[in-house]
Amino acid sequence: MDLRNIAIIAHVDHGKTTLVDELLKQSGSFRENQAIAERAMDSNDLERERGITILAKATSVEWKGMRINIVDTPGHADFGGEVERILSMVDGVVLLVDAAEGPMPQTKFVTSKALALGLRPIVILNKVDKGDAEPDRALDECFDLFANLGADDDQLDFPIMYASGRSGWADMELDGPRKDLAALLDLVVAHVPAPIQIENRQLDFTMLVTTLGNDPFIGRVLTGRVEKGTLKVGETIKALSRDGIKLEQFRVTKIMAFRGLSQVAIDIAESGDIVSLSGMSKATVADTLCSLVVEEALESQPIDPPTISVTFGINDSPLAGRDGKKVQSRVIRERLMKEAESNVAIQVSDTPGGEAFEVSGRGELQMGVLIENMRREGFELSISRPQVLFRNDGDVKLEPVEEVTIDVDDDYSGVVIEKITGSRKGELIEMRPAGVGKTRIIAHVPSRGLIGYQGEFLTDTSGTGVLNRVFNDWEPYKGSIPGRRSGVLISMENGTSVAYAIFNLEDRGKFFIGPQEPVYQGMIIGEHSRENDLEVNPLKGKKLTNVRASGTDEAVKLTTPISLSLEQAIAYIDNDELVEVTPKSIRLRKVFLDSHERKRQSRLAN
Repeated sequence: MDLRNIAIIAHVDHGKTTLVDELLKQSGSFRENQAIAERAMDSNDLERERGITILAKATSVEWKGMRINIVDTPGHADFGGEVERILSMVDGVVLLVDAAEGPMPQTKFVTSKALALGLRPIVILNKVDKGDAEPDRALDECFDLFANLGADDDQLDFPIMYASGRSGWADMELDGPRKDLAALLDLVVAHVPAPIQIENRQLDFTMLVTTLGNDPFIGRVLTGRVEKGTLKVGETIKALSRDGIKLEQFRVTKIMAFRGLSQVAIDIAESGDIVSLSGMSKATVADTLCSLVVEEALESQPIDPPTISVTFGINDSPLAGRDGKKVQSRVIRERLMKEAESNVAIQVSDTPGGEAFEVSGRGELQMGVLIENMRREGFELSISRPQVLFRNDGDVKLEPVEEVTIDVDDDYSGVVIEKITGSRKGELIEMRPAGVGKTRIIAHVPSRGLIGYQGEFLTDTSGTGVLNRVFNDWEPYKGSIPGRRSGVLISMENGTSVAYAIFNLEDRGKFFIGPQEPVYQGMIIGEHSRENDLEVNPLKGKKLTNVRASGTDEAVKLTTPISLSLEQAIAYIDNDELVEVTPKSIRLRKVFLDSHERKRQSRLAN
């Protein structure tokens, strides 16, 4: 059967997964009356809750006697490691661009990777049926983007389609029949070349591993594209590292291929096809699986280096071990090493004490997803404030700088520009109107300046602004950036919070806790209205007397406490604070719980 391998790339929320859903439906992958979940490719719980794709996944459809393997990729640059690996498996990319928003930072990021590999794109202007769609403007911006990224003449001569993924149609003209996606599938078949690997069927078997999975029944599962030769179930092959060192020799117990949403066991894997193999115990991502006579490993794509690090430690608070089952440093280390193995964009290193581990990655979102997954598995952790990783180029200290694209209402553009170009040391690159009362701001801001800015940005823009960021370059160190302005309210007692105490303390600041919640000495329970930290007693109850007068017994009315999500909590804390994460709660605390110890440490620091 003829093959085509394509990846679907786009910015966040431009409609990749929805389009793949429709392709699966219209190609006959489902029965007439089969119940299918919306965004069927987002299989992970977190993906469903957040409405984003985190892991790249493959599927396949059959069209006019031809098999088209489709890889759905994540849009966030934090998960760019997924995209970089996947692109080496495909021969063409479908670039989705929202007809209203045009190309966005993440579009730029994934497109540059695809163009560098020499892939010829198909551009689809999605959501053209929306009221604010401007397909002509979006198309002009795509041309400009391709030209800026150094596309060659073949790549610039890209076919264009107009589509609505949700309605399930794609046409070559804007005012086409708007019936189905047949024109898109025909274009993929015509425009994307057949895998060149098909010609190598007679050679010895080799395959580059791009993703790693674990199955509870068959163990490690490695997915990739067969570069040369064929492989049958039961054959013995070996695994080579990037350097060509033999890692292991094993018998292939199972070969699976993607057919619709499920994986089906097949007897033989052929050149050009995307398959999953099992039977190995050591081989991992970027290794080469090959027949016993092959000596050279396949070249793998280099991965961009991490830009931030977070320290994962054991939870040593007074409330430790109440919610979670996995609390030992040994268990935490095993889990982090397992994550680093399958996710090549993450690096884990031990700290001198041995009870904490430094995890480096691409961004706060990637770290947030990892912590959220671990807490759901029953882990208890203490998380430090994210630190930016620096580089040295000779005598010059370099730091990561991100390109930030912001869409805000005209009224808020002043405060946003002031914030990012002032204390956060950003550099304004471009500012232009973006249609109906909106302004688009593009700036280069150090990664340090963006830690903790997301929440502040939403407050400044009354929740209407959209901020997108992507790694741009390493630039010389820009000087110190001030952290959080306000101090915090710290509990001075262990026990359970009382409504009366909180009511009397409300003029001191905003609270993160409500009544009847467990608190301990050194725990952060609110934000102080001034710049200094303040110790307060949230346990102080009302002293009862036998005097009854009007006005002494009025009902206590509390302001609703601020509830911080995991990402917000990590972004909020300062260098001397931690986030305590358990399966049931997220608490903030000081590193040193004892007030005397805190004073001693601050004196040493000064």
